[in-house]
Amino acid sequence: MSFYRNLSIKQKQIVWAWMFLAIPVLFYGVIRFYPTGNAILISFQNWNLLGARTWAGLENYEKLIADPVFWKVFKNTFIYLLLGTPVSLVISFIIAYHLDKLRFMHGFLRMLYFLPFMTSAVAMAWVWRWFYQDVPIGLFNNFLAGFGIPQFEFLNSTTNALPSVLAPAVWAGLGFQIIIFMAGIRAIPTTYYEAARIDGVGWWTILTQITIPLLRPTIVFIVVFSSIGFLRIFDHVFNMTTNNPGGPLNATKPLVLMIYDTAFNSFDMGYASAQTVVLFMILLIVSLIQLRLLRSK
Repeated sequence: MSFYRNLSIKQKQIVWAWMFLAIPVLFYGVIRFYPTGNAILISFQNWNLLGARTWAGLENYEKLIADPVFWKVFKNTFIYLLLGTPVSLVISFIIAYHLDKLRFMHGFLRMLYFLPFMTSAVAMAWVWRWFYQDVPIGLFNNFLAGFGIPQFEFLNSTTNALPSVLAPAVWAGLGFQIIIFMAGIRAIPTTYYEAARIDGVGWWTILTQITIPLLRPTIVFIVVFSSIGFLRIFDHVFNMTTNNPGGPLNATKPLVLMIYDTAFNSFDMGYASAQTVVLFMILLIVSLIQLRLLRSK
């Protein structure tokens, strides 16, 4: 205690700050850092969940590089990212931009857009799966049949399955992105718009020279958050392709679903951990690149 009494007020404040931070930091380390480190360790081992672990070295990573299914899944994962992120970003911004100008039933419409984000992903996936069914069950094919258009294979086609799974995933995340965009738009000082109108500036110039540049922090957050979500997509794919997990010829299979199959169907925890490490590195690299590009002046 004599040591504590000899500290200055500022040093005592630092000690108390670390005392209050110790428990959450310890908790975060236990639920985050320890599992991550353990997964990296297991990726260099062979383990079937029941037996003893044996050292495998780089065997799991060599197997990963030579696995054609992994490269197919790797490609699918980046297709989800490269299609889902820009599409959801543009659609959510357009809706938020016009919804912000609307005053009649504004709160009700905002609630409707946000409702899918609050709904269970499993429930939404099964509803959309019903939409995609063949005639006479599926909503979309019944609608097409009413116009004499041939039946469309949504989930049973190697070309159509991935966009069909991606559509509800984009739709589910729009509500959150719209709310964030609207908060960013309303944080822009109105004086910029008033000065632009006095100078006779058109709406397109206001949009591209004032609104979008000042929304850069908001765009950075949404792009990073959305990218992580699409790289980790699982619920929609798993529930919409339960009869054939991953779709026809793994057309919709993302990396998270491959990790799940390897770990809990094949019980190859070492190989699954190697896939997890690859996913972790992808998430880290993509996030850092996006932060670097979007925050550069």
